[in-house]
Amino acid sequence: MRILVTGGCGFIGSNFVRLLLTARPGWIVENVDALTYAGNPANLTEFVRPFGARYVFHKADIADVAAMEVIFTKGNYDAVVNFAAESHVDRSISGPLAFIQTNVTGTGVLLDAARRHKVRRFLQIGTDEVYGSLGPTGRFTEQSPLQPSSPYSASKTSADLLALAHFHTFKQEVLVTRCSNNYGPYQFPEKLIPLMITNALADLPLPVYGDGLNVRDWIHVHDHNEAALAVLENGRAGEVYNIGGDGEMTNIEVVKLILAELGKPESLIKYVTDRLGHDRRYAIDSSKTQSELGWKPRHRPQQGIRETIAWYVENRAWWEPLRKKS
Repeated sequence: MRILVTGGCGFIGSNFVRLLLTARPGWIVENVDALTYAGNPANLTEFVRPFGARYVFHKADIADVAAMEVIFTKGNYDAVVNFAAESHVDRSISGPLAFIQTNVTGTGVLLDAARRHKVRRFLQIGTDEVYGSLGPTGRFTEQSPLQPSSPYSASKTSADLLALAHFHTFKQEVLVTRCSNNYGPYQFPEKLIPLMITNALADLPLPVYGDGLNVRDWIHVHDHNEAALAVLENGRAGEVYNIGGDGEMTNIEVVKLILAELGKPESLIKYVTDRLGHDRRYAIDSSKTQSELGWKPRHRPQQGIRETIAWYVENRAWWEPLRKKS
């Protein structure tokens, strides 16, 4: 199998490349990444060396039609897994056009190239944010209405629908996953958990939006990627698969857990003006993925977050240069 992973130098994508190279020893993995601010070659540089020709890197923008044509012409891929995305909600509010370019146009370019070059499978990696905000009860299922609240989630909704349209129109073997909030090693320190960890380590204020009671369903990146691989290999074409960690916690609970684990005072917490259009609660029903594919999350959020804190403590040389980009 020869797999094209896009966005493979980002947080989730780089962890997925690691999974493929170790868990599927007969596979060749090619990685396309534009290396924008969140695409970090250091996520993979040392790790991939022993795999030699089984790993190939292409620096390119997925929205660049000519560049993708060159890559697909040479690649002869069995599958594409599209992690490439602008993903930070705050950045989408201040500059939404970049999100449309990468998340919508880029996905369209990839789908078209995959179809013309007869790539058998196409996995679109999505987000639970396409469903909008939940009330205090219930969970998102694959049948929940799509109600995106931010330019980011609207662009990801568009990408999902474009991918599914290619299944219905062109009969491409397209699959879509929608995951809850990932955490774990190699996450760029603008996101909640790594931002709070790195700020706490530096004794800087920990900014918490609003009252801090927004709820997220936290999933360890390794659990998410194992589910994504199961969907890639055994999912039904044209289907959506939700991936959740069964790990609901409020933002303030996460922040206080981090402070307690690091022995830092809660006086570092600084409540700030809430984000525009901030969704109140997400929760994922992943029973379809679990029952059809035999997957289930292995990490409970409290322990997984503690392990993540330890990783950031031990890997200052990785994240300290990135804080300047945040």
